[in-house]
Amino acid sequence: MVLMNVGIIGCGNISSVYFENLKTMKEVHVLACADLNQERALAQAEKYGVPNAYSVEELLHDDQIELVINLTIPSVHAAVCKQVIQAGKHVYVEKPLAADLKDGEELVALAKEKGVRVGCAPDTFLGAGIQTCAKALQDGIIGRPLSAAAFMMSGGHESWHPDPAFYYAQGGGPMYDMGPYYLTALVQLLGPMHRVTGSASKAFEERLITSKPKNGEKIPVETPTHLTGTIDFQSGSVATIVMSFDIFTETEYPRIELYGTEGTLRVPDPNTFGGPVLLRKRGEKDWKQVDIVHQYSGNSRGVGVLDMVYAIRNGRKHRANGQLALHVLEAMHGFHDAAERGIHYKLQNACEAPVLVPEAGIQE
Repeated sequence: MVLMNVGIIGCGNISSVYFENLKTMKEVHVLACADLNQERALAQAEKYGVPNAYSVEELLHDDQIELVINLTIPSVHAAVCKQVIQAGKHVYVEKPLAADLKDGEELVALAKEKGVRVGCAPDTFLGAGIQTCAKALQDGIIGRPLSAAAFMMSGGHESWHPDPAFYYAQGGGPMYDMGPYYLTALVQLLGPMHRVTGSASKAFEERLITSKPKNGEKIPVETPTHLTGTIDFQSGSVATIVMSFDIFTETEYPRIELYGTEGTLRVPDPNTFGGPVLLRKRGEKDWKQVDIVHQYSGNSRGVGVLDMVYAIRNGRKHRANGQLALHVLEAMHGFHDAAERGIHYKLQNACEAPVLVPEAGIQE
């Protein structure tokens, strides 16, 4: 039962998992794809059985397509989304919503004006691991949540990514790259953020690429590559977050931990959909594994699109929505602004914590 025809703009590396997963969703039909590199669009269309490999303009003018998935590079996310909205179509975009806060705000406002919807990755928070954590918190498993800690610490992308330069350009860095996963998960778990602050640094003025095909080339570093921040949530909880491309030795740390009056909950990697979820109650010395009963424990990228399609058809709010993505984008901007100016940054773009996914999965 096809509920909606969709198109995909951007046929690079990330597109393959979308093509693959959307093929398994009977409610969604990928009718066309497009890319500035026509050969790349043709190759993906042939590989995944997509009926049409269009130019961007052709895709935007196909009246059968109601929703467009924007998988372009972050620097043009906002511009492409605006094209889609101006064409009267809904849009779901890879993270982040935009490279610039003002562009993100204009995008969400334009969608509201035109009567279409914006959705945005990540949708990993809809997966079994984080949904299990959210339900456990709702059930009081650690009592009242007091605080949290989140860590994403790596040595950067130049050792493995084929073209890593954009990670070190303005609008890049560890917070804009990985922050959407961590901050979206924290909003699902602890609710909207009230204010943020932070300190930032960068280890080097340039990076040496050691991956192929650009081995030996140097990248200028235009953005902070290590950021330590604090978050005050509207609920009263507080969190510490560390995002870094400047950790050059392996170290053991939790991705996210939540600390409550009656215990601690260890949340799985928010860049994945599954577990494990670990619990240590107050007074206990050992971690215990929490049973995961929710759906989407594998690589389920695209489930946010499925939820959006059902939401459009049934007149409800979709979970990976533009207002949530804008809230997260503003927080990421706020960390950098606070670090530059030595302030607390109060968020202006509000959102709501998404409604939990039923254990049986996305429903009407």
